[in-house]
Amino acid sequence: AVGNDMRMLVSDMAGRASVELKGRELGYELDAANTKALVARVKDLESKGFTFEAADASFELLLRDTVHGERRRHFEVESWRVIVEHTKGGELVSEATVKLHAKGERIVATGEGNGPVNALDKAVRLALERLYPELARVELVDYKVRILEGTHGTGAITRVLITSSDDTTEWATVGVAENIIDASWQALEQAVTYGLLRAGHEPS
Repeated sequence: AVGNDMRMLVSDMAGRASVELKGRELGYELDAANTKALVARVKDLESKGFTFEAADASFELLLRDTVHGERRRHFEVESWRVIVEHTKGGELVSEATVKLHAKGERIVATGEGNGPVNALDKAVRLALERLYPELARVELVDYKVRILEGTHGTGAITRVLITSSDDTTEWATVGVAENIIDASWQALEQAVTYGLLRAGHEPS
């Protein structure tokens, strides 16, 4: 009741047994076909720079997609954009606009923040909180960026890890891209999706 729990890690070295155990830990019983497909997907994504050892929420979303045979989300992204403005007075202002489809609605929302990721976070919340009020309790609590080995300069592949919280627990998601904002959006979109799952909302 008071001791530590064993935590199963999933990485590119994972075999079928470890993936099955991780799935069971998350409440899923995987059959042989799903296990094989999930192992292959993990190895493929980790070869591109993703890491699931530090991003359990991203792994669970990947697992759910494998089990359902399709990518299931609470909202579909039409487009997003970010503008960073340096004013004459030396102030930096970031503005993000997102266009989403959720519950049969097309939603356009704009948010301002102290940086591009903060602006995207505010925009997606503004777009979805009316439909999913529980998102008001979800907040970004940590943001980490790493330039992956073997790449150089400003065009290097970037990995972003985002940790989110709903005041009860924390979860981590990962995004990888040449563009740091794109990688951040991947992780942010997954963070919001996982937060909605924790609130009891199943994708339609």
